[in-house]
Amino acid sequence: MQKPKDVNTRGTAVRPSVQIMGTSASATSQAAPFSPTHQADHQGNGMAEHRRLLQSVNIRNSKTKSIITNKVAPVVITNNCREEFQIHDKIQSANYSRGRISDLLPEHYLVLGEFFMVQDVYNRADVLNTTKSHGAPNFRKVKGNYPLFGMGQPSLSGFKQVLQRLQIDGFEEVIFIYVREEPVVFFRSSGDFIPYTPRRRGNLHENLHDLDRELSTEQIELSIRKELCDFAKLSENMFSVYNDIEHFKDEPQHVHILSEEDIHVTEEVYKRPLFSHPSHRYYRLPLPMEGAPLEETFDAFVNILRETPNLSVTREGSSPLPALLFSCQVGVGRTNLGLILGALVFHHLQGASKSPRQEIQSEHKLDFQVIQLLISRLPKGQQVLDEVDDAITICSEMHNIKDAVYESKLKLEGIGEDYQIQGSSTKGYFLQRTLQSLERYVYLLVFNAYLHNQYSQAFSQSFSQWMCMNAWIYRLLASMDSSELSAPANLITNGIRVLVSSEFLSTDYLSTAKEMKVANFRRVSKMALYGMAQPNSEALAVVMSYLTDTRRGHSTFLWLNLQEELVLEANGQMFTPREPGCLEQPIPVCVQHPQQLQEMELALKQDILSCEKWLEVITEQDKQMRMFKSCHTIQELFVHHKSVHPGLSYQRIPLPDCCAPAEQVFDRLLEAMKSSLAEDPGCAFIFNCHDGKDRTTAAMVIGTLTLWHINGFPDCEDDEIVSVPDAKYTKGEFEAVMQVVRVLPDGHRMKREVDVALDVISETMTPMHYHLREIIISTYRQIKMAKSEADAQWLRLRSLQYLERYIYLILFNSYLHLEKKDSWRRPFSQWMYQVAARAGIYAILNHLGFSEFENPDESPMSRLRFRWLPHTVHSIPTRGELI
Repeated sequence: MQKPKDVNTRGTAVRPSVQIMGTSASATSQAAPFSPTHQADHQGNGMAEHRRLLQSVNIRNSKTKSIITNKVAPVVITNNCREEFQIHDKIQSANYSRGRISDLLPEHYLVLGEFFMVQDVYNRADVLNTTKSHGAPNFRKVKGNYPLFGMGQPSLSGFKQVLQRLQIDGFEEVIFIYVREEPVVFFRSSGDFIPYTPRRRGNLHENLHDLDRELSTEQIELSIRKELCDFAKLSENMFSVYNDIEHFKDEPQHVHILSEEDIHVTEEVYKRPLFSHPSHRYYRLPLPMEGAPLEETFDAFVNILRETPNLSVTREGSSPLPALLFSCQVGVGRTNLGLILGALVFHHLQGASKSPRQEIQSEHKLDFQVIQLLISRLPKGQQVLDEVDDAITICSEMHNIKDAVYESKLKLEGIGEDYQIQGSSTKGYFLQRTLQSLERYVYLLVFNAYLHNQYSQAFSQSFSQWMCMNAWIYRLLASMDSSELSAPANLITNGIRVLVSSEFLSTDYLSTAKEMKVANFRRVSKMALYGMAQPNSEALAVVMSYLTDTRRGHSTFLWLNLQEELVLEANGQMFTPREPGCLEQPIPVCVQHPQQLQEMELALKQDILSCEKWLEVITEQDKQMRMFKSCHTIQELFVHHKSVHPGLSYQRIPLPDCCAPAEQVFDRLLEAMKSSLAEDPGCAFIFNCHDGKDRTTAAMVIGTLTLWHINGFPDCEDDEIVSVPDAKYTKGEFEAVMQVVRVLPDGHRMKREVDVALDVISETMTPMHYHLREIIISTYRQIKMAKSEADAQWLRLRSLQYLERYIYLILFNSYLHLEKKDSWRRPFSQWMYQVAARAGIYAILNHLGFSEFENPDESPMSRLRFRWLPHTVHSIPTRGELI
């Protein structure tokens, strides 16, 4: 991310432009005039050059004791050692970039190295035509009796006019909440100060976002003002701005800048008028243009409520409510979101608004799966939803969030054959817009649930803390895009997707395919626990014969299939659907119940058999055309083999690849194993995923820990001394892990037992060189060697996912210990939400990272909200509709 003072598109180093910087000098000395004549190219050429500079500097009594040279500027220390000066050169034009919007327009200096200053609000944006009458574009009060107002960006005089109007209307206390995240500066013009914003040449209509994570918007505005003053000094006290970016008539315009007093930043515009209205207050609460605000933004809004006595539930009934005034650029999207938040607050303070819902005739109902699941789990879920819908209704004069979701979904569904615009998928674009609008609506539901829980408690928990106590909401949000569930079954027969064989996708690291007919077959030493890649019918027969022979002698078996994508056996070979352009990219299907996968596989099978035509497939050798005469789902294969081996049971428990299983996955695995062991303590357990590597290994560790808790632990030796570089990290002793270990009862033992299980499983797959703990640091180290920023981000995500999975295994082992006395009647998911959450486990996971090497908060993937979302190396086309 670019820093305002360092940006230069021409690659020239930027030096400080301050003329005199005093370290301990008096004000008189700092203000002393000087007029250096040397240029930037001659800086740092020695004492003689610096003494020449000092001749024009009036140092009091000329008691210069010493001059210290450096490459930036000389440092002068006076005889009495009481004053010190650093002398800087005059402003250098070479420090700044110049550019032009088009060849027909003049070149001029660019703000922050690349941006043009554009008048913020154009006339047509004032749909309600309130600028003259009220002082701001689109000024309005919400329907009903809440003192809730919204508006677009006013000038300085316009803002004063708004405050006067609210005062005339009887509002003694006004809380102004400015929801813009982009920098805004105000130029003096005809007795007023008019707002301008920096814009990119490629899109002069779009505001800037996320300019610099390290600097606040206020700091960026100050940097812009400093640059503008420098530009004016280099251009006869003038700077070029743009008012008409549609036709560029008489552009650019020139503003006159003599000093910083000719430019205001946002704080000056909005805070100074408050001195004449001591009961008024100003806050900046940046809201995003799309999607839901971050948790810390909700926290900041809650802090405003905490700081306002008249917004407390303990306020006296006779005390008037303050007016809440929200403003963004044109007063529509972000202002509307702020108004809804305010309406929810007033609802909890004052009850329902007097504007009834039934007045609205054309309200769309959002029947998304994620909404239904959310309100079914939230306390008073239907009431929470109704209140949010009421708030949306009374604030809908200019924008309706529910309509935005509905309209985006309609556009998404209206696209038949997907097509590309500027290299991007149109269907993908509208899917993203729909998901962002839906996310905003869902977060409003969640925030209202938070208000129900915390308003009466005076917000004893911040929204961020409350979300960590209800981390299941993040799991739910991660499943919001369920479009693959509705992908048509005929994608293969229509040639849109292709079938890829297991041999193409799976490497047989353990060289077991020749003997066992399946890749990577292995057994945990001294345990009835097996793992492998996806077997076909022939391999199933071989494995079952192996398990039932006189040496093993198993009679009951639980086979657990961990795949979360569709798989079929066709003509005796295993295939899975893939996109032609991304053959190695899995297409996981986010399901609420594993049976949904079986139903989709059955529909795919029927379509393949009924098409009766040659289909393109990808095998280990090359592309081929196949006519399939036989086709079976995985469940059908096991039904067939159960007739030969009556003790065989089969379950599908989908696991995500390369990351921690969700809490409910642990529940299903444990319950499946408990039920089987209750029927036969000698039951054998077989796990498989597509290649028998990542997911199979994770499930085998879970199975090993479970069996140890039931049958007894082996002797765990003390930690061996490892003399390799960074051995502590190879042993999993990361700070995040040790934080969890310190919290858990007997935490070091919990970790040590997991480490033993990992070592035992790793011994079964030595040729793979794959260890679930050691892969954490090895993946993280690869970040430095990444060929691109995208590769580095992917490796960072993978290393965090591996780290989180390791922590989850430790937590699961702790759960098995602590809940064993009750035979694990309470599921692991409940234990995590009811016990571990209160101990701060999710708070640790919500700031997950490698704090030994970097600041975890610099990556959004350190947060549950982003890390738990589905991630892919390559984006794949959207084939279904949102459910």
